[in-house]
Amino acid sequence: MLRLGGRGILLALAVAAAAVMAARLTGWWSPRAGFRLFIPEELSRYRGGPGDPGLYLALLGRVYDVSSGRRHYEPGSHYSGFAGRDASRAFVTGDYSEAGLVDDISDLSFSEMLTLQSWLSFYEKNYVCVGRVVGRFYGEDGLPTPALTQAEAMITKGLERNQQELEEKQAFPPCNAEWSSARGSRLWCSQKSGGVSREWTGVPRKLYKPGAKEPRCVCVRTTGPPSDQMPDSPTHRNRGDLDHPHLAEYTGCPPLAVTCSFLL
Repeated sequence: MLRLGGRGILLALAVAAAAVMAARLTGWWSPRAGFRLFIPEELSRYRGGPGDPGLYLALLGRVYDVSSGRRHYEPGSHYSGFAGRDASRAFVTGDYSEAGLVDDISDLSFSEMLTLQSWLSFYEKNYVCVGRVVGRFYGEDGLPTPALTQAEAMITKGLERNQQELEEKQAFPPCNAEWSSARGSRLWCSQKSGGVSREWTGVPRKLYKPGAKEPRCVCVRTTGPPSDQMPDSPTHRNRGDLDHPHLAEYTGCPPLAVTCSFLL
């Protein structure tokens, strides 16, 4: 994993933030006194129609009273399919058919699980959690099932991956790029390329990531220690990250050029 020597404090804070988020997730799963347990058949009565006892929906097994957002969830509204059930999967896939409005999230990716976690944060902030639905995520005792434990682990892993990607982006910001039929393509670096503000500009290089089909263009520091060494390390060769094993030069581009142009 890449480490940014000069940004140690910033990264430590980011890691701590991820840990706090993981702790919040654990708190969300924990039992609370007075929480009501619903069976799916009972929850299905809470669709907000005439004579229904309320307007509820469930996400990852947690039941929320969404009466204050009735116009979004009541019968005939755009999100009415979410009412009266746990349709966790549809929050990510956007499949609002009966086949898609289900709670099976077993094949979602890490990034999709983070999307689900964002929705969970939204409902925690804007609506009242009134109970849990017995089934995939909670047992009859109200305690988390292995499926929920796995979901929590996926979310935590997704947060860790996001942190690693942030570290990598800080070390190897994406290049600027443009292409035209008249001039061909151009790759170049600036002190804000890739949306990463920094004190150095860097030079374009191909970054090969394990598992990726194609390399991508990144800007690489040419002076100082490598990103995985501390700034005051006495052993570096003052070449920045130029010697990183996953980097390659662009054919036809001078090694220290800030801009690489490739004519048609």
